[in-house]
Amino acid sequence: MKLLHVFLLFLCFHLSFCKVTSTFQEDRVEKKCLAKKYTHLSCNKVFCQPWQRCIEGTCVCKLPYQCPKNGTVVCATNGRSFPTYCQQKSLECLRPGTKFLNNGTCIAGGKFSVSLKHGNTDSEGIVEVKLVDQDKAMFVCKSSWSMREANVACLDLGFQQGADSERFKLSDLSINSTECLHVHCRGLETSLAECTFTKRRTMDYQDLADVVCYTQKADSPTNDSFQCVNGKYISQTKACDGINDCGDQSDELCCKACHGRSFHCKSDVCIPSQYRCNGEVDCITGDDEVGCEGFASVAQEETEILTADMDAERRRIKSLLPKLSCGVKNRMHVRRKRIVGGKLAKLGDFPWQVGIKDAKGITCGGIYIGGCWVLTAAHCLSASKTHRYQIWTTVVDWIHPSIKDIVVEYADRIIFHENYNAGTYQNDIALIKMKKEGNKKDCELPRSIPACVPWSPYLFQPDDTCIISGWGREKDNEKVFSLRWGEVKLISNCSKFYGNRFYEKEMECAGSKPFPRYGYKPSPPNGCGSPLFGVHLNIGIPSLTKCCNQHDRCYETCGKSKNDCDEEFQYCLSKICRDVQKTLGLTQHVQACETTVELLFDSVIHLGCKPYLDSQRAACRCHYEEKTDL
Repeated sequence: MKLLHVFLLFLCFHLSFCKVTSTFQEDRVEKKCLAKKYTHLSCNKVFCQPWQRCIEGTCVCKLPYQCPKNGTVVCATNGRSFPTYCQQKSLECLRPGTKFLNNGTCIAGGKFSVSLKHGNTDSEGIVEVKLVDQDKAMFVCKSSWSMREANVACLDLGFQQGADSERFKLSDLSINSTECLHVHCRGLETSLAECTFTKRRTMDYQDLADVVCYTQKADSPTNDSFQCVNGKYISQTKACDGINDCGDQSDELCCKACHGRSFHCKSDVCIPSQYRCNGEVDCITGDDEVGCEGFASVAQEETEILTADMDAERRRIKSLLPKLSCGVKNRMHVRRKRIVGGKLAKLGDFPWQVGIKDAKGITCGGIYIGGCWVLTAAHCLSASKTHRYQIWTTVVDWIHPSIKDIVVEYADRIIFHENYNAGTYQNDIALIKMKKEGNKKDCELPRSIPACVPWSPYLFQPDDTCIISGWGREKDNEKVFSLRWGEVKLISNCSKFYGNRFYEKEMECAGSKPFPRYGYKPSPPNGCGSPLFGVHLNIGIPSLTKCCNQHDRCYETCGKSKNDCDEEFQYCLSKICRDVQKTLGLTQHVQACETTVELLFDSVIHLGCKPYLDSQRAACRCHYEEKTDL
């Protein structure tokens, strides 16, 4: 009997553990992100390879001539030499099949091959490699073997979904080998020939790498399976661990949290922990290379290197690509956007800020994004007035402008977003093309610096602090003539503020949370006889007073939303009527209660907006208000 109790206890624990694990997996992965099917080719989440470029969220192939000219000669599997590794990879990207063979010029009869030995099927076995300049094939060492190398090997063998496992069960073997190949891959190579090989000593077959490649005959998916974008199924426990188990990286790109030896990027991507502070930015948000002082690199064991380090060549090519020159002023690092209140700006603080002027003065701000282009709000412009608009750059005070500093350009063309809706302000964005002077090839704005245009919605996260600039309005809705700036935090979901005017795909919301006003004392609650609504009710139900007082206090609590206060009020009122029914039970009392409650709640819904706003203004102060103003 005791044994049965122990068994049942174990079973209960096991079921509980499984349930918790499943919940944990759901908490770890962002489902809305998963639905977008991001992979290693999604530049909303990852950097493209140097032989690719980012277009509309996807990494696409560059043409070979678009690669940097500097580099070493490489040979491809078609026997053709290429001036650089980038050019070879660019052509392979355009025409898959012509893979990298070796660094340097092509060798007559040179071949690279991967094969699997001693397996039960052609999709499993011990990994054997024949290098281009080696006379015989050698087995790969287990010590360096991981899912990164396993995926590349299987892809090289024609298994498009990579490896199922980097291990398979081996029976006792007698292998006459004293050396093996130590291999290191990044994990996104298309051939094992691109990885770095060195020689190591080996004792027996247990020191050798083995693999099971993924096939459609693999185990059918279960409840705890994670489906990769390429159709491969892996265990949920392998998602968000920094290891590219899927082969297309889709298991690491939508992670609310990471586990194992991995680093969590702000963009919700998990990368291997060894990529942290390695001198290369891997997170699109750059946070893997922040705070790296004191990080020590791991010393590499000196061994006989057999092939060139093509990952180092990839990094070198990356360093030769044009550097982004935008969004950084001469004195300090800032970014941009909307303004109410704020602090006065000085000339040069925001060199991308422009003013858009018509006959009435500067009516809107805009952002210079390079060339002859300015980005602004569509509602600020009218296509029929295109040639009347002036674009003022390096302007701070447009009532008393500095004539020697200001540069005035003229609008040549306006492009509105094709789906702009003037009624709802959806896609409220437009481009202004400025006129070129004379025969000049481009617009010359010597004192302006273009702002960076974010290429990914994951570059910034809720609660990130942004610096904004503009003319806008003062706190009492007064027009501002001098450029101002302020700090705001990004807000994750504006639907509770904007309702059906919030468009998640096109909008980012920013604002500042109000602070309780120092020394503020709420007015004494006066029950349901509040003059706010002009309604005085007395039907002999004292509990109503409690609800009304609670509602008044909620309105006067800084930061409380009107919707939350009203919902709490409705719940309190409905509870009173239920209590009346339980205690009195008389139909007329219950009906009187329900009628009163309905009247009270309708008053709050239809007449409560101004009292709520007045109460919040009294209870709160904004970030730009100084203590001396209180």
